[in-house]
Amino acid sequence: MKNELNTTKLIQLLFIALISVFSFTACDDNPDKYEMTDGIPEVYYVRVPSPASADSLLVQAFMNNTICLVGKNLRSIKELWFNDQKAILNSSFITDKTLLVTVPKTIPVIVTNKIYMITKNNDTIPYNFAVQVPEPYVASISCEYAHDGDVVTLYGDYFINDANVPLTISMAGNIPVTEILSIEKTQVKFKVPAGSQKGYLTVKSIYGIGRSHFQFRDDRGMILDWDVLKANGGWRAGKIKNTNPTGISGNYVYFTGSISGEASKDWDEDNFSFNLWGSASGRPEGDLFTTAPSASQIKFEINVTQAWSSLALQMIFTPWATQGTNGYIADKKTPRGLWRPWQGLAKGYTTDGWVTVALPLTDFKYYHDGSVGEMAGPGNYGGLTFFVYHGGIAGTSCEPYICIDNIRVVPIE
Repeated sequence: MKNELNTTKLIQLLFIALISVFSFTACDDNPDKYEMTDGIPEVYYVRVPSPASADSLLVQAFMNNTICLVGKNLRSIKELWFNDQKAILNSSFITDKTLLVTVPKTIPVIVTNKIYMITKNNDTIPYNFAVQVPEPYVASISCEYAHDGDVVTLYGDYFINDANVPLTISMAGNIPVTEILSIEKTQVKFKVPAGSQKGYLTVKSIYGIGRSHFQFRDDRGMILDWDVLKANGGWRAGKIKNTNPTGISGNYVYFTGSISGEASKDWDEDNFSFNLWGSASGRPEGDLFTTAPSASQIKFEINVTQAWSSLALQMIFTPWATQGTNGYIADKKTPRGLWRPWQGLAKGYTTDGWVTVALPLTDFKYYHDGSVGEMAGPGNYGGLTFFVYHGGIAGTSCEPYICIDNIRVVPIE
């Protein structure tokens, strides 16, 4: 009996010992975990991140660009500053010999042209390196078809108005903007000058000149302007007017009526759609535009005067030969773009006058109920239907008033 007790106690002691061994091992099961080191870091040089271009050494870099510091004891760095702007460090990209970091995108207030390395022990080690501020990036404008004298907003980045070198804007044809109303880093409000023409805008700052990634009053790839280019020949040519509200450039199509908040309930083609069938309307055989679909975007001007809070604007391209049918609207075979600008807006979507909408054709990959398909290839863009219908997401009942003009497809620049 005593021997059995001793044996049991021995087994218990062995079991406890095994648990202790495994517990100790478990505490050390991440031998490669990141640990900061003591001492002082030293940077030999700075290069671009790609190993293939490791011989491309840098003494300066643009904001928001990623660079690689090469040196020794770099794991002693706790913080990294470019001038007076703190960078974000990721320990996954830090070794003793290399450190990958993205230059902060905030423009420094105090420029010293140095990197400051702060160590684990709070030592500060400087390194000579300049941060470059890019020239203005001019992405878009609130309304590409704004009239002379209208106030518009230019969107982009690095709109820097230096006291000694003021920001300037020029319309196509070197027509200067003389009334700039406000300037922020990412947007500028100004009044469109008299005599403005079609073409690119340029914005000049102390850091350089940026050309717009769009054309003002762009008429390239125009599909429907409702003055000359119409949707005749289809079942529904669209309801057309030019007043109340005033058109942005002549006639426009409009959609209005009562719609439910249930995505699948309403089907009102008479009040909320038009059909442009290429073959039926006498358009040349083939696609309605010449640029590659994958590198293009659809644009149009829109004015929503009464809140829109349900259903999607379905933008459906069809082959040139398609006509005499609306079966493609809900066949779950024909991809299209779905635009629901009211999502997340408590009071629905309205606009303050006419604004420009731009949507890449690579997003034209959905079916009528919001399910995902694939973008159509070239040869499937010879017709165009707009229909406010379904979209797969519930909204709230509304009576919107939606006006649309100048539907076009242009290159993404």
